[in-house]
Amino acid sequence: MAGEDIQYQLVTFQLGEELYGVNIMDVKEIVKTQPVRPLPNAPYYVEGIFNLRKEIIPVINLHKRFRLKKAVMEDGEDEGGFVILNIDNNRIGIIIDRVARVVPVAGKDIKAPPQMFSGIGSEYIQGVIQKNPDSPYLVMLDIRRLFNAKELQKIIEVKQ
Repeated sequence: MAGEDIQYQLVTFQLGEELYGVNIMDVKEIVKTQPVRPLPNAPYYVEGIFNLRKEIIPVINLHKRFRLKKAVMEDGEDEGGFVILNIDNNRIGIIIDRVARVVPVAGKDIKAPPQMFSGIGSEYIQGVIQKNPDSPYLVMLDIRRLFNAKELQKIIEVKQ
């Protein structure tokens, strides 16, 4: 699928029942959940904006975007947060249920995604990783395909 001999570092997080990962090079930071100010006329999956050290960050709800249920949290489990992505020099926050950890992944372990995976179309998925048959799948998101150019422009305009 990806370059066989390439090593990736993936920031992994839970959304609903699945574990997702994004290339660490696309992640600016991870922050605790912040109060978000809703915006009128924003796309349905844009929760609003928040101020992160004097930078206005639009916040995307991938649960709404992909019609995913929120994860069921046990007492004492960490609350979710926002993963701040850097997409073409634009900062966008995505809401996550739970941060997992950074995991190394070899390119040879990344398989092509099935056509439909938990409600998320394969066009948004860079690949699927399963270390062994007993472990859960890790879905590697392609953040540049999460939003088409028109949507990305609309999201960027939201914060202005």
